[in-house]
Amino acid sequence: MTSPSNYSSAPVSEFLLICFPNYQSWQHWLSLPLTLLFLLAMGANAILLITIWLEESLHEPMYYLLSLLSLLDMVLCLTVIPKVLTIFWFDIRSISFSACFFQMFIMNSFLPMESCTFMVMAYDRYVAICHPLRYPSIITGQFVAKASAFIIARNSLLLSPVPILSAQLRYCGKNVIENCICANLSVSRLSCDNFSLNRIYQFVAGWTLLGSDFLLIFLSYIFILRAVLRFKAEGALVKALSTCGSHFILILFFSTILLVVVLTNVARGRIPMDIPILLNVLHHLIPPALNPIVYGFRTKELKQGFQKLLQRGL
Repeated sequence: MTSPSNYSSAPVSEFLLICFPNYQSWQHWLSLPLTLLFLLAMGANAILLITIWLEESLHEPMYYLLSLLSLLDMVLCLTVIPKVLTIFWFDIRSISFSACFFQMFIMNSFLPMESCTFMVMAYDRYVAICHPLRYPSIITGQFVAKASAFIIARNSLLLSPVPILSAQLRYCGKNVIENCICANLSVSRLSCDNFSLNRIYQFVAGWTLLGSDFLLIFLSYIFILRAVLRFKAEGALVKALSTCGSHFILILFFSTILLVVVLTNVARGRIPMDIPILLNVLHHLIPPALNPIVYGFRTKELKQGFQKLLQRGL
């Protein structure tokens, strides 16, 4: 393991991740709830994917979008959380240069992929509620395939420069990352070069993509709300508000905690650094754990499909 020397003339070949610099004694206690959340996220998303895959009645565009969201959640969790738990359990803090920037790429591209998927799902609900007769002709398997390709291509291409720019910096001094994960700013601060371009590009590209996604999500739910308020069928209004309300609250939680993470990083000198570190970790755990529950198992058809699978297994 590379010694965590503050300065060295040799190029850095690996980094050391220091979780919660001021409260390292808490790590063993934190590992238990984080492990439970990780298992919940992996288990719930895996069950959701298996149910949709095996139950033919769920081979519909809406459930394909749910599958995409679950896959993104699982990749994000598996990229970040096992390393965090390894640090907590075994005190293995080192991470190779390439592994660090691969993790950075996944985080920078997959989080906007999630927000873009939320946007497509909000559009799906908008068409289903506001234009129900046109829904089968608009939201098709071909639409989901094109939307999925757009989600992956847009965010991969536009945000891949963030880890590329960061990897091209010279790291010839400090190799201790005061974070549990290889966040761009936490890593770039260790370089011997000026990283202003990297920081500006991440800010502009990230917030342009996320901002446009959340604006379209907000507009979709405004139109949905206007439509459901005109419903006269008994129970239709309550059902639509319950479904869309829970979706919107989850999206709002996703965006709020992301905004808090950014703001706490900006105000780095004014608050304990352990707070943004913990929020960063939770942001990769709580949404993946809640998404399949809120989006998936509150859906009647998905619950019925899951019950059929259980009956077959028994």
